[in-house]
Amino acid sequence: MSDNMSAFWVFATEIGNVGIAWSDVGVTRVEIATTERTTGAAPAWVRGVAEKIRGHFAGHAQEFSEVPLDWSAVTPFRRRVYEAARAIPSGATATYGDVARTIGASGAARAVGQALGRNPFGIIVPCHRVVAAGGKMGGFSAPRGIELKRKMLGIEAAFEC
Repeated sequence: MSDNMSAFWVFATEIGNVGIAWSDVGVTRVEIATTERTTGAAPAWVRGVAEKIRGHFAGHAQEFSEVPLDWSAVTPFRRRVYEAARAIPSGATATYGDVARTIGASGAARAVGQALGRNPFGIIVPCHRVVAAGGKMGGFSAPRGIELKRKMLGIEAAFEC
């Protein structure tokens, strides 16, 4: 987490509790299906992000590209991976190899997968849109794993549920 984190706020969604942490710069972390507890009140902009996340998990695809992120705890390589994943439009997917090529690291598909497995900005950085070669689901580190990945892609119409 960022040293600038001011609070961690938990809210209910269709898939369970989601937690969001933020700093004065932007979101520092989103945890899907968290068991943590709220440690502060959320400002209006964070509550707005939470409403978008609620809507998304309720089946209404949302766009998160304008949500500010605090990159201070992210390595330069991971930031490039996350920015590339964030550029994948809703309703589309890319492979780990595609992301590696996009960031100028051909042959680094495994490193891309590892970075996405540690994505601190779940859903805002849509790592669920990155799939294995041949369009196979690949892994997904969030609770409920591939089942949740399929649901999220279904909401975005990238795959049928």
